[in-house]
Amino acid sequence: MFLLNKKVELQDYLSTFKNNKQSIGFVPTMGAIHDGHLNLIEQSLKENDCTVVSIFVNPTQFNNQEDLEKYPRTLERDALKIKSLSDKIIIFAPSVDEIYNGNTFATSFDFDGLDLQMEGANRPGHFDGVGTVVKKLFEIVQPNKAYFGEKDFQQLQIIKKLVDKHQLPITIIGVPIYRTNDGLAMSSRNERISTEGLNKSTFLYETLIKAKKLFENEDIQKVNEFVELQFKNNPNFDLEYFTIADEETLLPTTHKVEGKKYRAFLVAHIENVRLIDNLSLN
Repeated sequence: MFLLNKKVELQDYLSTFKNNKQSIGFVPTMGAIHDGHLNLIEQSLKENDCTVVSIFVNPTQFNNQEDLEKYPRTLERDALKIKSLSDKIIIFAPSVDEIYNGNTFATSFDFDGLDLQMEGANRPGHFDGVGTVVKKLFEIVQPNKAYFGEKDFQQLQIIKKLVDKHQLPITIIGVPIYRTNDGLAMSSRNERISTEGLNKSTFLYETLIKAKKLFENEDIQKVNEFVELQFKNNPNFDLEYFTIADEETLLPTTHKVEGKKYRAFLVAHIENVRLIDNLSLN
């Protein structure tokens, strides 16, 4: 395993793979590595000659300064987990200055409205921050393939749009959500929840499964009302939003249209931690 902090060091190391026309897979993360990340890394290892994992807590995508400060930073532990998969993985763990060169601001992007829904509506500027750091990392690593989990499905669609609009020669691979045996979506934020809270948090996935079943025969308004009632009757959670949206445009929908793919998106808070989940409905 190689742990590098400088862009020049990383690019120098990767030059041999590029010169030999070998494929480079890339898994960008903010650290606090869990089994969901490891699942992404394993897929990259299977499909590429070289795999790079970045660990970088990106300040420009946080709307809440306290959230940024509380975000877990566990580089030593992360490196051990990654090394357990392969000792040939390259970890790129740059400083903020290394990425932003003293200019820690987000660039403004046009994502054709994908950024205005759900997370974008609730966290203004968030996806400009995501787009800024991902584009910078893509330019540094220059991978053939990059891997993103479907837990952040809106982010996945936005990254695909970024690559398309900027004509970057990178294939974006969306990997299904990695869940615990009882359905909880793996997330770095889970580390901030008590064991009791984690056990209760399976309620999110259970609710999504029930919503999907209801979606088969009921109209969307009935599904929305059902989910809102479920959370109203559960004092452990504060529901931030539940939305059924077109998978391609991410626009909220009130009526089903034959041939379109829909996905349910859910955000709720437990123990002052914000959890997100989603589920394909057809």
